[in-house]
Amino acid sequence: MGDYSVLGDQVDCYCMNRITIGSKVAVSQRAFLCTGSHDVTSLRRPLTTAPIVLENHVWVAAQAFVGPGVTIGEGAVVAACACVVRDVDPWVIAGGNPAVRLKERVLSETAPAGRDPS
Repeated sequence: MGDYSVLGDQVDCYCMNRITIGSKVAVSQRAFLCTGSHDVTSLRRPLTTAPIVLENHVWVAAQAFVGPGVTIGEGAVVAACACVVRDVDPWVIAGGNPAVRLKERVLSETAPAGRDPS
């Protein structure tokens, strides 16, 4: 977990594989980061795992689900209650079930997108 990052109350990190959290990341209350699933092509449903990566300046809002193998790009925001099963591009706001790109995240600071304003 990077510098100045925080996990809110009751965040569930289901760590069957690696979860990488960058700097200045916020994961809000009751979010679920899940690195495990099952292979639905087999009646035995064997366990599958894949890592999750939250790059710098990401915000995962309350009660969002981030599934196995997902990377949330730098500066992206995942809306409350979103279900993320595919990668989210940098500096994008994503939401819904399944989560889709809603719009680009534009900073109000004078720093260009993709640059740390601090």
